[in-house]
Amino acid sequence: MTKILLLTAGYGEGHNTAARALEAAFNEHSPAPVAEVVDVFALRAPQLNRLSRRAYLGLINRAPRIWAGVYRWLDRSPHAPQAFRALASHKRLLARLIAGHQPDAIVSTYPVYPWLLRELRRDGRLACPHFTVVTDALTINSLWFRAPSDGWFVTDEDSARLMHAAGVPPQKINVSGFPVARAFADRPDHWQPPEPFLGGPKRILFIINSGRPRALATARALLRCENWHITFTTGRDETLRSEIAALARGAPASSEVLGWTDRIPELLMTHHVAISKAGGATTQESISALCPLLVNQIVPGQEEGNYELLRRAGAGALTETPHAVVATLHAAFEHDARLWLQWRANLRRLARPDAARDIAKRVLRPAANYSAFPVPAITRKTA
Repeated sequence: MTKILLLTAGYGEGHNTAARALEAAFNEHSPAPVAEVVDVFALRAPQLNRLSRRAYLGLINRAPRIWAGVYRWLDRSPHAPQAFRALASHKRLLARLIAGHQPDAIVSTYPVYPWLLRELRRDGRLACPHFTVVTDALTINSLWFRAPSDGWFVTDEDSARLMHAAGVPPQKINVSGFPVARAFADRPDHWQPPEPFLGGPKRILFIINSGRPRALATARALLRCENWHITFTTGRDETLRSEIAALARGAPASSEVLGWTDRIPELLMTHHVAISKAGGATTQESISALCPLLVNQIVPGQEEGNYELLRRAGAGALTETPHAVVATLHAAFEHDARLWLQWRANLRRLARPDAARDIAKRVLRPAANYSAFPVPAITRKTA
Protein backbone atom coordinates (compact mmCIF):
# COMPACT_ATOMS: atom_id res chain seq x y z
CA MET A 1 0.00 0.00 0.00
CA THR A 2 1.25 3.51 -0.84
CA LYS A 3 2.49 5.53 2.13
CA ILE A 4 2.71 9.32 2.24
CA LEU A 5 4.58 11.29 4.91
CA LEU A 6 3.26 14.85 5.42
CA LEU A 7 5.69 17.24 7.12
CA THR A 8 4.43 20.38 8.85
CA ALA A 9 5.35 22.84 11.62
CA GLY A 10 3.29 25.06 13.89
CA TYR A 11 4.86 28.40 12.96
CA GLY A 12 1.72 29.92 11.49
CA GLU A 13 -1.55 28.06 11.16
CA GLY A 14 -1.41 27.84 7.37
CA HIS A 15 1.17 25.05 7.42
CA ASN A 16 -0.93 22.86 9.71
CA THR A 17 -4.19 23.65 7.91
CA ALA A 18 -2.70 22.54 4.60
CA ALA A 19 -1.19 19.38 6.07
CA ARG A 20 -4.43 18.31 7.78
CA ALA A 21 -6.43 18.90 4.60
CA LEU A 22 -3.96 16.82 2.60
CA GLU A 23 -4.06 14.02 5.16
CA ALA A 24 -7.84 13.85 4.81
CA ALA A 25 -7.59 13.87 1.01
CA PHE A 26 -4.99 11.10 0.83
CA ASN A 27 -6.93 8.94 3.29
CA GLU A 28 -10.41 9.68 1.92
CA HIS A 29 -10.91 6.52 -0.14
CA SER A 30 -8.47 4.17 1.59
CA PRO A 31 -9.62 1.51 4.09
CA ALA A 32 -6.38 2.03 6.01
CA PRO A 33 -4.54 5.36 6.49
CA VAL A 34 -2.29 6.20 3.55
CA ALA A 35 -0.91 9.50 4.84
CA GLU A 36 0.31 10.67 8.24
CA VAL A 37 1.08 14.21 9.42
CA VAL A 38 4.32 14.68 11.36
CA ASP A 39 5.71 17.82 13.00
CA VAL A 40 9.41 17.08 13.50
CA PHE A 41 9.91 20.30 15.46
CA ALA A 42 7.22 19.36 17.99
CA LEU A 43 8.50 15.78 18.25
CA ARG A 44 12.15 16.70 18.67
CA ALA A 45 11.76 19.23 21.50
CA PRO A 46 8.12 19.82 22.58
CA GLN A 47 8.86 22.46 25.20
CA LEU A 48 11.32 24.36 23.01
CA ASN A 49 8.83 24.17 20.15
CA ARG A 50 6.11 25.74 22.30
CA LEU A 51 8.44 28.52 23.44
CA SER A 52 9.74 29.25 19.95
CA ARG A 53 6.22 29.31 18.51
CA ARG A 54 5.19 31.78 21.21
CA ALA A 55 8.25 33.90 20.47
CA TYR A 56 7.46 33.85 16.74
CA LEU A 57 3.85 34.95 17.30
CA GLY A 58 5.00 37.63 19.72
CA LEU A 59 7.52 38.94 17.20
CA ILE A 60 5.13 39.18 14.25
CA ASN A 61 2.37 40.79 16.35
CA ARG A 62 4.39 43.11 18.64
CA ALA A 63 7.46 43.90 16.55
CA PRO A 64 6.39 43.54 12.91
CA ARG A 65 9.22 45.75 11.63
CA ILE A 66 11.83 43.51 13.21
CA TRP A 67 10.10 40.48 11.69
CA ALA A 68 10.07 42.24 8.31
CA GLY A 69 13.86 42.58 8.52
CA VAL A 70 14.27 38.93 9.45
CA TYR A 71 11.95 37.89 6.62
CA ARG A 72 13.90 39.93 4.06
CA TRP A 73 17.20 38.47 5.27
CA LEU A 74 15.86 34.92 4.99
CA ASP A 75 14.61 35.71 1.50
CA ARG A 76 17.67 37.45 0.10
CA SER A 77 20.76 36.28 1.96
CA PRO A 78 22.76 33.38 0.49
CA HIS A 79 23.89 32.67 4.05
CA ALA A 80 20.39 32.20 5.52
CA PRO A 81 20.32 28.39 4.98
CA GLN A 82 23.43 28.08 7.13
CA ALA A 83 21.15 28.70 10.13
CA PHE A 84 19.65 25.25 9.51
CA ARG A 85 22.91 23.65 10.65
CA ALA A 86 21.52 24.12 14.15
CA LEU A 87 18.85 21.57 13.23
CA ALA A 88 21.22 18.59 13.04
CA SER A 89 19.22 16.67 15.66
CA HIS A 90 16.01 17.41 13.77
CA LYS A 91 17.60 16.03 10.61
CA ARG A 92 18.59 12.84 12.44
CA LEU A 93 15.06 12.43 13.78
CA LEU A 94 13.64 12.99 10.31
CA ALA A 95 15.98 10.32 8.94
CA ARG A 96 14.72 7.85 11.56
CA LEU A 97 11.10 8.70 10.75
CA ILE A 98 11.70 8.12 7.04
CA ALA A 99 13.46 4.83 7.75
CA GLY A 100 10.56 3.71 9.94
CA HIS A 101 7.72 4.85 7.69
CA GLN A 102 9.34 3.90 4.38
CA PRO A 103 7.15 6.44 2.54
CA ASP A 104 6.53 6.30 -1.18
CA ALA A 105 6.44 10.10 -1.25
CA ILE A 106 6.97 13.02 1.12
CA VAL A 107 4.94 16.23 1.01
CA SER A 108 6.06 19.24 3.07
CA THR A 109 4.10 22.38 3.93
CA TYR A 110 6.91 24.22 5.75
CA PRO A 111 9.94 25.69 3.92
CA VAL A 112 12.67 24.33 6.20
CA TYR A 113 12.04 20.66 5.37
CA PRO A 114 13.36 20.76 1.79
CA TRP A 115 16.75 21.83 3.16
CA LEU A 116 16.86 18.91 5.61
CA LEU A 117 15.67 16.49 2.94
CA ARG A 118 18.34 17.73 0.55
CA GLU A 119 21.00 16.69 3.06
CA LEU A 120 19.37 13.30 3.62
CA ARG A 121 19.22 12.66 -0.14
CA ARG A 122 22.91 13.51 -0.45
CA ASP A 123 23.63 11.06 2.37
CA GLY A 124 21.68 8.31 0.60
CA ARG A 125 18.92 8.24 3.22
CA LEU A 126 16.09 9.44 0.98
CA ALA A 127 15.02 7.61 -2.17
CA CYS A 128 11.38 8.69 -2.65
CA PRO A 129 10.08 11.87 -4.30
CA HIS A 130 9.49 14.99 -2.25
CA PHE A 131 6.88 17.64 -3.09
CA THR A 132 6.53 21.12 -1.62
CA VAL A 133 3.15 22.76 -0.96
CA VAL A 134 3.76 26.51 -0.77
CA THR A 135 1.33 28.02 1.73
CA ASP A 136 2.13 31.67 0.88
CA ALA A 137 1.00 33.66 -2.14
CA LEU A 138 2.82 36.23 -4.29
CA THR A 139 5.35 37.37 -1.66
CA ILE A 140 6.91 33.90 -1.50
CA ASN A 141 10.14 33.72 0.48
CA SER A 142 12.88 32.15 -1.65
CA LEU A 143 13.51 29.56 1.09
CA TRP A 144 10.48 27.76 -0.36
CA PHE A 145 12.24 27.09 -3.66
CA ARG A 146 16.01 27.51 -3.22
CA ALA A 147 16.28 23.91 -2.02
CA PRO A 148 15.35 21.18 -4.52
CA SER A 149 11.97 19.52 -4.77
CA ASP A 150 10.39 17.15 -7.26
CA GLY A 151 7.45 19.52 -7.64
CA TRP A 152 5.91 22.62 -6.12
CA PHE A 153 2.19 23.29 -5.60
CA VAL A 154 1.22 26.97 -5.48
CA THR A 155 -1.97 28.90 -4.83
CA ASP A 156 -2.38 30.88 -8.05
CA GLU A 157 -1.04 31.70 -11.51
CA ASP A 158 0.79 34.87 -10.43
CA SER A 159 2.67 32.93 -7.74
CA ALA A 160 3.64 30.36 -10.36
CA ARG A 161 4.99 33.10 -12.64
CA LEU A 162 6.98 34.58 -9.74
CA MET A 163 8.66 31.26 -8.99
CA HIS A 164 9.38 30.60 -12.66
CA ALA A 165 10.98 34.06 -12.96
CA ALA A 166 13.16 33.15 -9.96
CA GLY A 167 14.48 30.07 -11.74
CA VAL A 168 12.11 27.21 -10.96
CA PRO A 169 11.44 25.06 -14.07
CA PRO A 170 7.81 25.64 -15.14
CA GLN A 171 7.15 21.91 -15.57
CA LYS A 172 7.74 21.49 -11.83
CA ILE A 173 5.22 24.16 -10.79
CA ASN A 174 1.61 23.08 -10.29
CA VAL A 175 -1.11 25.70 -9.79
CA SER A 176 -3.35 23.78 -7.43
CA GLY A 177 -4.79 26.29 -4.99
CA PHE A 178 -4.33 26.07 -1.23
CA PRO A 179 -5.38 22.77 0.40
CA VAL A 180 -8.36 23.49 2.64
CA ALA A 181 -10.74 21.21 4.53
CA ARG A 182 -12.96 19.12 2.26
CA ALA A 183 -16.05 20.76 3.80
CA PHE A 184 -15.44 23.66 1.41
CA ALA A 185 -15.55 21.38 -1.64
CA ASP A 186 -18.47 19.34 -0.27
CA ARG A 187 -20.43 22.41 0.80
CA PRO A 188 -23.97 21.58 1.97
CA ASP A 189 -26.65 23.52 0.12
CA HIS A 190 -27.83 25.26 3.30
CA TRP A 191 -24.36 26.61 4.14
CA GLN A 192 -24.97 29.89 2.33
CA PRO A 193 -25.45 33.42 3.65
CA PRO A 194 -28.93 34.87 3.09
CA GLU A 195 -29.32 37.13 0.07
CA PRO A 196 -28.12 40.49 1.41
CA PHE A 197 -30.59 42.56 -0.61
CA LEU A 198 -33.70 40.88 0.85
CA GLY A 199 -33.64 42.92 4.04
CA GLY A 200 -32.48 40.31 6.56
CA PRO A 201 -29.57 40.82 8.97
CA LYS A 202 -26.13 41.18 7.40
CA ARG A 203 -23.99 38.40 8.85
CA ILE A 204 -20.44 39.49 9.80
CA LEU A 205 -17.77 37.10 11.09
CA PHE A 206 -15.01 38.74 13.15
CA ILE A 207 -12.11 36.29 13.62
CA ILE A 208 -10.06 37.99 16.32
CA ASN A 209 -6.33 37.31 16.23
CA SER A 210 -4.87 40.79 16.75
CA GLY A 211 -4.35 42.93 19.84
CA ARG A 212 -7.08 43.34 22.47
CA PRO A 213 -7.46 47.17 22.27
CA ARG A 214 -7.99 47.10 18.49
CA ALA A 215 -10.36 44.12 18.73
CA LEU A 216 -12.49 45.77 21.42
CA ALA A 217 -12.66 49.06 19.51
CA THR A 218 -13.75 47.23 16.34
CA ALA A 219 -16.31 45.19 18.30
CA ARG A 220 -17.85 48.37 19.75
CA ALA A 221 -18.14 49.90 16.27
CA LEU A 222 -19.74 46.79 14.78
CA LEU A 223 -22.22 46.33 17.60
CA ARG A 224 -23.65 49.83 17.04
CA CYS A 225 -25.04 48.80 13.64
CA GLU A 226 -28.69 47.78 13.56
CA ASN A 227 -29.78 44.91 11.31
CA TRP A 228 -26.34 43.32 11.54
CA HIS A 229 -25.53 40.00 13.18
CA ILE A 230 -21.93 39.77 14.38
CA THR A 231 -20.25 36.45 15.18
CA PHE A 232 -17.06 36.88 17.18
CA THR A 233 -14.41 34.17 17.60
CA THR A 234 -11.85 34.92 20.31
CA GLY A 235 -9.75 31.76 20.26
CA ARG A 236 -8.55 30.63 23.67
CA ASP A 237 -8.59 34.13 25.19
CA GLU A 238 -11.40 33.73 27.72
CA THR A 239 -10.85 37.23 29.12
CA LEU A 240 -11.43 38.78 25.71
CA ARG A 241 -14.47 36.57 25.18
CA SER A 242 -16.00 37.85 28.42
CA GLU A 243 -15.22 41.49 27.56
CA ILE A 244 -16.88 41.24 24.15
CA ALA A 245 -19.88 39.40 25.60
CA ALA A 246 -20.32 42.30 28.03
CA LEU A 247 -20.15 44.82 25.17
CA ALA A 248 -22.75 42.83 23.21
CA ARG A 249 -25.42 42.90 25.92
CA GLY A 250 -28.16 45.28 24.83
CA ALA A 251 -26.26 46.43 21.72
CA PRO A 252 -28.23 47.40 18.56
CA ALA A 253 -26.62 44.52 16.60
CA SER A 254 -27.40 40.92 17.44
CA SER A 255 -24.36 38.76 18.12
CA GLU A 256 -22.82 35.45 19.08
CA VAL A 257 -19.52 35.29 20.95
CA LEU A 258 -17.48 32.11 20.55
CA GLY A 259 -14.15 31.09 22.02
CA TRP A 260 -12.06 28.48 20.26
CA THR A 261 -14.14 26.69 17.65
CA ASP A 262 -13.72 24.07 14.95
CA ARG A 263 -16.69 25.55 13.05
CA ILE A 264 -14.67 28.09 11.03
CA PRO A 265 -15.48 26.47 7.64
CA GLU A 266 -19.21 26.55 8.42
CA LEU A 267 -19.03 30.11 9.77
CA LEU A 268 -17.18 31.38 6.70
CA MET A 269 -19.68 29.75 4.36
CA THR A 270 -22.74 31.12 6.20
CA HIS A 271 -21.61 34.74 6.71
CA HIS A 272 -21.56 37.56 4.20
CA VAL A 273 -18.15 38.99 5.14
CA ALA A 274 -15.25 38.03 7.41
CA ILE A 275 -12.87 40.37 9.24
CA SER A 276 -9.40 39.08 10.14
CA LYS A 277 -5.69 39.49 9.65
CA ALA A 278 -4.25 38.24 6.36
CA GLY A 279 -3.02 34.89 7.64
CA GLY A 280 -2.47 32.19 5.05
CA ALA A 281 -5.14 29.79 6.33
CA THR A 282 -7.78 32.45 6.96
CA THR A 283 -7.25 34.15 3.61
CA GLN A 284 -7.40 30.90 1.64
CA GLU A 285 -10.35 29.51 3.58
CA SER A 286 -12.30 32.73 3.02
CA ILE A 287 -11.57 32.40 -0.71
CA SER A 288 -12.81 28.80 -0.78
CA ALA A 289 -15.89 29.81 1.23
CA LEU A 290 -16.64 32.66 -1.22
CA CYS A 291 -16.68 34.94 1.83
CA PRO A 292 -15.06 38.33 1.10
CA LEU A 293 -12.38 39.22 3.64
CA LEU A 294 -11.78 42.61 5.22
CA VAL A 295 -8.12 42.54 6.24
CA ASN A 296 -7.54 44.45 9.48
CA GLN A 297 -3.85 43.59 9.91
CA ILE A 298 -1.00 42.50 7.63
CA VAL A 299 2.17 40.98 9.05
CA PRO A 300 5.06 42.15 6.84
CA GLY A 301 6.43 39.45 4.56
CA GLN A 302 4.24 36.45 3.90
CA GLU A 303 0.90 38.13 4.71
CA GLU A 304 1.49 40.98 2.27
CA GLY A 305 1.09 38.51 -0.57
CA ASN A 306 -2.09 37.06 0.90
CA TYR A 307 -3.75 40.48 0.89
CA GLU A 308 -2.32 41.29 -2.55
CA LEU A 309 -3.98 38.15 -3.89
CA LEU A 310 -7.35 39.47 -2.71
CA ARG A 311 -6.63 42.99 -3.97
CA ARG A 312 -5.70 41.83 -7.46
CA ALA A 313 -8.81 39.66 -7.62
CA GLY A 314 -11.07 42.46 -6.37
CA ALA A 315 -12.36 40.20 -3.60
CA GLY A 316 -11.99 42.11 -0.35
CA ALA A 317 -10.50 45.26 1.19
CA LEU A 318 -7.88 46.56 3.58
CA THR A 319 -9.56 48.06 6.68
CA GLU A 320 -7.01 48.86 9.38
CA THR A 321 -9.23 50.93 11.70
CA PRO A 322 -12.66 50.32 13.25
CA HIS A 323 -14.06 53.23 11.24
CA ALA A 324 -12.71 51.76 7.99
CA VAL A 325 -14.22 48.36 8.82
CA VAL A 326 -17.72 49.76 9.39
CA ALA A 327 -17.59 52.20 6.47
CA THR A 328 -16.46 49.45 4.07
CA LEU A 329 -19.23 47.13 5.25
CA HIS A 330 -21.85 49.82 4.70
CA ALA A 331 -20.43 50.40 1.20
CA ALA A 332 -20.49 46.67 0.45
CA PHE A 333 -24.20 46.34 1.28
CA GLU A 334 -25.58 49.55 -0.23
CA HIS A 335 -27.20 49.72 -3.68
CA ASP A 336 -28.65 46.21 -3.28
CA ALA A 337 -25.26 44.85 -2.16
CA ARG A 338 -23.68 45.65 -5.53
CA LEU A 339 -20.07 45.66 -4.21
CA TRP A 340 -20.59 42.49 -2.15
CA LEU A 341 -21.98 40.66 -5.18
CA GLN A 342 -18.97 41.77 -7.20
CA TRP A 343 -16.55 40.53 -4.51
CA ARG A 344 -18.30 37.18 -4.39
CA ALA A 345 -18.27 36.76 -8.17
CA ASN A 346 -14.55 37.49 -8.21
CA LEU A 347 -13.95 34.92 -5.46
CA ARG A 348 -15.64 32.26 -7.60
CA ARG A 349 -12.93 32.76 -10.23
CA LEU A 350 -10.18 32.47 -7.63
CA ALA A 351 -11.48 29.62 -5.44
CA ARG A 352 -10.11 26.08 -5.73
CA PRO A 353 -11.85 24.29 -2.82
CA ASP A 354 -10.83 20.85 -4.13
CA ALA A 355 -7.10 21.66 -4.05
CA ALA A 356 -6.25 19.00 -1.45
CA ARG A 357 -7.78 16.22 -3.54
CA ASP A 358 -6.08 17.52 -6.70
CA ILE A 359 -2.68 17.59 -4.99
CA ALA A 360 -3.20 14.08 -3.61
CA LYS A 361 -3.98 12.75 -7.09
CA ARG A 362 -0.93 14.38 -8.63
CA VAL A 363 1.40 13.13 -5.89
CA LEU A 364 0.11 9.56 -6.02
CA ARG A 365 0.62 9.34 -9.79
CA PRO A 366 4.45 9.46 -9.87
CA ALA A 367 4.94 7.95 -6.41
CA ALA A 368 4.21 4.45 -7.71
CA ASN A 369 7.07 4.31 -10.22
CA TYR A 370 9.60 6.84 -8.94
CA SER A 371 13.35 6.27 -9.08
CA ALA A 372 15.58 8.78 -7.33
CA PHE A 373 17.69 11.18 -9.33
CA PRO A 374 19.84 14.15 -8.26
CA VAL A 375 18.11 17.52 -8.45
CA PRO A 376 20.30 20.64 -8.55
CA ALA A 377 19.65 23.41 -6.06
CA ILE A 378 18.05 26.56 -7.46
CA THR A 379 19.97 29.79 -7.39
CA ARG A 380 17.69 32.75 -7.02
CA LYS A 381 18.00 35.31 -9.80
CA THR A 382 18.74 38.85 -8.73
CA ALA A 383 18.34 42.08 -10.62
